[in-house]
Amino acid sequence: MRLLLNVIWLVLSGFWMAIAYVLAGIVCCILIITIPFGLASFRIAGFALWPFGRTVVNRSTAGAASFIGNVIWFLVAGLWLAIGHLVTGILMCVTIIGIPLGLGSFKLIPVSIAPLGKDIVDLPDASYATGTHAAPFVR
Repeated sequence: MRLLLNVIWLVLSGFWMAIAYVLAGIVCCILIITIPFGLASFRIAGFALWPFGRTVVNRSTAGAASFIGNVIWFLVAGLWLAIGHLVTGILMCVTIIGIPLGLGSFKLIPVSIAPLGKDIVDLPDASYATGTHAAPFVR
């Protein structure tokens, strides 16, 4: 089911969103001071291209620099990206078939608001990335 949703997503909106994030990342990487924003944009591009079966987790090593960067990101681009994902998600949810795609668009809102200090992981790896997994049985 994830594969089918990802293929439909890729055709309808994922490809164009990923291109936009990659172009924004290239522009950010032109200036040295905005390279972290460019790298975050590239990460979001991969997530926007293939979102189903993946999730966003907080990086345990993120600190004050990530927070300050996220505030700057929010003021410059994050708010507008989140509004774009919100509108896109609402429009996709108009039809019953589009509801899963709309939910996928809503899933991109938190990472588009504050991408620094976050990792994008596959769903089976999410519990290991957050440290909430149960210890494996060892003999």
